[in-house]
Amino acid sequence: MRRAIALAARGLGSTSPNPIVGSVILDAAGHQVGEGFHQRAGGPHAEIHALRAAGERARGGTAYVTLEPCNHTGRTGPCAQELVEAGISRVVYAVGDPNPQATGGADTLRAAGVEVEQGLLEDEAAAGNIAWLTSVRLGRPFVRWKYAATLDGRIAAADGTSRWITSPESRADVHRLRAEADAVVVGSGTARTDDPHLAVRGIEGADQPLRVVVDTEAGAVKPGARVLDDAARTVVAVAEDVLPEATAHLPETWRLSRAPGGGLAIPDLLAMLHQRGVRSVLLEGGPTLAGAFVAAGAVDQVVGYLAPVLLGAGPNALADAGITTITEALRLDVTETVRVGPDLRITATLKGA
Repeated sequence: MRRAIALAARGLGSTSPNPIVGSVILDAAGHQVGEGFHQRAGGPHAEIHALRAAGERARGGTAYVTLEPCNHTGRTGPCAQELVEAGISRVVYAVGDPNPQATGGADTLRAAGVEVEQGLLEDEAAAGNIAWLTSVRLGRPFVRWKYAATLDGRIAAADGTSRWITSPESRADVHRLRAEADAVVVGSGTARTDDPHLAVRGIEGADQPLRVVVDTEAGAVKPGARVLDDAARTVVAVAEDVLPEATAHLPETWRLSRAPGGGLAIPDLLAMLHQRGVRSVLLEGGPTLAGAFVAAGAVDQVVGYLAPVLLGAGPNALADAGITTITEALRLDVTETVRVGPDLRITATLKGA
């Protein structure tokens, strides 16, 4: 199963709106005879790749799968039925499928006389599929907020300079996060100050995420902005009452309702993204946009890059998030701490998520 989980991770960034899945086939004697992973939406699922590799040796064998085999016909056929027809006698899967359209594979297998077990390394498999699982359960994209800061929590100096707080190694690591995401989101402050590009660089074969700029008044993304090049598709989200001439230079705009306290309604933005197949978002915006997402209850995971640097003044990583007292503080579970060059990368998820 650990091998299947490792295989599944190879599909990160290329399977959306489908999950990542890995599979390993053992023959009747317990020898590994096939393996595979879901490589791309619309292509064969992990079990099919593994069965093709195993051929007749799969008959009487065991299939290990990171996610319950699907039970529906979409762009591909039901994997549960394929396992039955291949003569698999036992299926062990890690995570049950929460998608109401695809669930039921385990029941189909049992009805055909296949021995089925669920739950092996479930937490590890679920962690790898956190984005897809979150999107299915909540009906909106999974949101990973990434920020880079000094050890005292500053994202820029008092004069506004911020390049570069973290190391080249950390900046390269961020491109990996972008490559795993369906969309990268920033706000007008970041667009105005940094003129970011937001495309993935340095990762061969990476699918480019959708670039989204939340520019409520349509004043931050100017003609010639780097985000308007042809490296990836770009959408600028503006308020629904912004005049058409203000967005004439933009290739694609989404008009959304305003939030009561200012800015755009974050739930509306996430709903728009979800309707268009986006299942994972990398939030790279500054403190104001991050605060709006936190206030909307729309941050599922935090990835902070902390540099061994002190500034003592300058903007904090997070602006007003509607939290006024310590009892309202969002408590997180730290799931990983890793050295990246001289920096420390901390990954945390909301408690109970």
